[in-house]
Amino acid sequence: MKAISQITHEFTDSQVVTLLSIIVPAYNEERTIVPILQKVVDVELINGIHKEIIVVNDCSRDNTAKLVQDYISTHTTEKIVLINQPKNQGKGAAIHTGIAHASGDYIVVQDADMEYDPEDYNILLKPITSGFADVVYGSRLIGGKPHRILFFWHTLGNHLLTTLSNIFTNLNLSDMETCYKMFRAPILKRLHLCEKRFGFEPEVTAKMSRVSAVRIYEVGISYYGRTYAEGKKINWRDGFRAVYCIIKYNFFCK
Repeated sequence: MKAISQITHEFTDSQVVTLLSIIVPAYNEERTIVPILQKVVDVELINGIHKEIIVVNDCSRDNTAKLVQDYISTHTTEKIVLINQPKNQGKGAAIHTGIAHASGDYIVVQDADMEYDPEDYNILLKPITSGFADVVYGSRLIGGKPHRILFFWHTLGNHLLTTLSNIFTNLNLSDMETCYKMFRAPILKRLHLCEKRFGFEPEVTAKMSRVSAVRIYEVGISYYGRTYAEGKKINWRDGFRAVYCIIKYNFFCK
């Protein structure tokens, strides 16, 4: 088996279209990968924007890869790419791979666990397509969208990490750790990103904050969080790593 295998379906027409690349990092998500792909396919984007779905299978030990392959084979009109990582490296590494393969005008990350609703893509797109923003963060903590009530200490930790990040970046984000970050692709692709696990969030925030004249917006999104019994993977060790990354990428790796 090749280290990286790809299954691709291209648009058949030659018309130049605006494209949103949706990166789906997936590790042992056989329960939710098909439903989330269907939700991504079903959403109709504003301004006639097309979708490119890039699933990066992080060497799952379950049937995630086969389910994606089967889905692609039955949805041949969709632009879907499956990339199989040669070994398990972490969410950040999967995102790096997705960014390298993205061909869209805009890029967004979509977790495979159903916590985030693809219907919110249009909320993220609007400030960018209207010419106001280069980057849009989808905050789980503002706005009138549904939010599942879960862990107090997890929420407190998120507040602390966001506050610490804001102190160093001089941004006023409410949810630095959100999965939903949408970027103009050329800006994101210029960044040299290193973190292979959940440190992606503070690293990309620190580095994006230093991009000259970058315009960062924030919008409220919905959040259907899952418990650890339901498959949530982030833990307290990732919180300490996030603190390390905030300090590292704001002070020592500029």
